[in-house]
Amino acid sequence: MEWILKFLTIVFAYLLGSIPTSVWVGKIFFNIDVRDHGSGNAGATNTFRVMGAKAGLFVFFVDGLKGYAAVRLLYLTDFYTPETGYFINFQLMLGMAAMIGHIFPIFASFRGGKGVATLAGVVLALHPMATLFTLGVFIITLLLTKYVSLSSMIAAFTFPFILIFAFSFTTPSLIIFSMVIAVLLLFTHQKNIERLLKGEEKRFKIKKKQ
Repeated sequence: MEWILKFLTIVFAYLLGSIPTSVWVGKIFFNIDVRDHGSGNAGATNTFRVMGAKAGLFVFFVDGLKGYAAVRLLYLTDFYTPETGYFINFQLMLGMAAMIGHIFPIFASFRGGKGVATLAGVVLALHPMATLFTLGVFIITLLLTKYVSLSSMIAAFTFPFILIFAFSFTTPSLIIFSMVIAVLLLFTHQKNIERLLKGEEKRFKIKKKQ
């Protein structure tokens, strides 16, 4: 019976991740599908560009909350003792389920975002201090380059090193997870990488008109 509850918990984490925040905000408040505008991505960055700062901040917050809530679901169960290896491993499964939900949302024809905001929520729930350091890397890179895609990828690749060298973290599953998500972001940012190499990637600019 317990394995059924664990499976349902993972499914619920996926469904949380599948909430297409930017798509719903666009259709309800702007009468558009954000995926038909800008970069065509259903994420916070494209929401900033297409619908403005208020909508973008809201989408970023909710998408991050999806990842954070998915990981914290485990605290509502008694499957494992908190902070043990098995507990952390299951948290990682929940976090990955939420990210897959965001990238391939069942509520939006499996056309989602790239998972950056949701990933931020996942790692914040797993290791808050390392996440803050990684956020610092993202902000510095963004200020220097104005490329959100490049900043996201650099921050993701920095995260494992911050865990290992800044916080002496040794849990193998979390280290492996941090490396996997860095590669996953490369996969979801393929078009951005192509545009960066061609010098065609758009620099980050918030739409002023609301």
